[in-house]
Amino acid sequence: MEQSSLFELDNNEPLASRMRPINLDEFVGQGHLIGNGKLLRKMIESDNISSMIFWGPPGVGKTTLAKIIAKQTKSEFITFSAVTSGIKEIKSVMEDADRNKKLGIRTIVFVDEIHRFNKAQQDAFLPFVEKGSIVLIGATTENPSFEVNNALLSRCRVFVLKELSSDDIISLLERALKDNRGFGREKINISHDKLKIIADFANGDARSALTILDMIIINGEVDDNGVITISNEIIEDCLTKKTLLYDKNGEEHYNIISALHKSMRNSDPDAAVYWLSRMLEAGEDPIYLARRICRFASEDIGLADTNALNVAVNVYHACHFIGMPECSVHLTEAVIYMSLAPKSNSCYTAYLSASSDAKEMLAEPVPLVIRNAPTKLMKELEYGKGYQYAHDTDDKLTNMECLPPSLKNKTYYNPSKQGNEVKFKERLESIKKWKNEHKNN
Repeated sequence: MEQSSLFELDNNEPLASRMRPINLDEFVGQGHLIGNGKLLRKMIESDNISSMIFWGPPGVGKTTLAKIIAKQTKSEFITFSAVTSGIKEIKSVMEDADRNKKLGIRTIVFVDEIHRFNKAQQDAFLPFVEKGSIVLIGATTENPSFEVNNALLSRCRVFVLKELSSDDIISLLERALKDNRGFGREKINISHDKLKIIADFANGDARSALTILDMIIINGEVDDNGVITISNEIIEDCLTKKTLLYDKNGEEHYNIISALHKSMRNSDPDAAVYWLSRMLEAGEDPIYLARRICRFASEDIGLADTNALNVAVNVYHACHFIGMPECSVHLTEAVIYMSLAPKSNSCYTAYLSASSDAKEMLAEPVPLVIRNAPTKLMKELEYGKGYQYAHDTDDKLTNMECLPPSLKNKTYYNPSKQGNEVKFKERLESIKKWKNEHKNN
């Protein structure tokens, strides 16, 4: 009997598609939601489902679970894409769902990547969710609190799907090797240790793991008996570079930039360099990182080390000049400098305090004494009357009040006792002492 080639199989669908679970018993992971006696499982089994949002990382089964729910509850299943679905298309399908409801047919509308739908698109679903014409199931890798309209979110139950464990993924891979939908008809020689390497590489993403297994087996060595053997060399060739869990437009992007910022603030150069490398190796724009470091230099260091901003700006220009990968060392220099520099957020807090007052007092007039008077009329209106020119005095100081009367003596800048700011603190105290001594002059 002649051994058939993998390429001659009738079903040429990707392995991840062929192995998609068709019921809850095949579904792997998310035991906190669909384990025996858990809320979501009880809702499905009792046919008492309502609109919901599945929030979790890629490849954990959000789409699959939505399809299982539709199948088990005997519902129409319609999918929407943010790219191809305009308001007109959404409303047309919703009207069909309205008619189906009258015939006793329930419609489940699955919105993949719901965070990519704009407000108008999300609003188009709202009236039909409210009157029960559809059961909406949205899937997102982003925090729905930020990405889904409050009105829509308030009508949906949010279920958090967790990253799959290595053991979860190994069980999926083992099933793919045994099941006829996968490689059950083939003779595959692959050790458990090699499956674990694939599972660890996939980083909790079942779809990625199955895609890797598919690629590895297709590239496996076939002997005269049709046995496909997977060697370490094949695995190394197929896993040339680990894909880091990082989406430049997603929540993990903000998690990692937050980790970088807080590591520098905590004066931890090792952690800062690690998070920097995580972003750069995942393809982050070095200019974006340079801008963030410029912000950090003033927000968290400020006058405690005035050279920090110089370093940050110079690194920004260096990134412009030479780009990646060469500028990685400049960014490393910057984050180490920022980590080791003395810290002060006095400039940041000064602005926050002043901006709070400014927002409440936008109509507060500028004191006449510090207004310009370029015209005769302005002079007649006493613009600039009583202005004191500091350079005309021996101490280069005056006791002129520059704040509006309602904010007289208000303090925004409170220097720390860190680094160079000690000198600024001493200078400020001497200025205030001088003004107090000359306030009646």
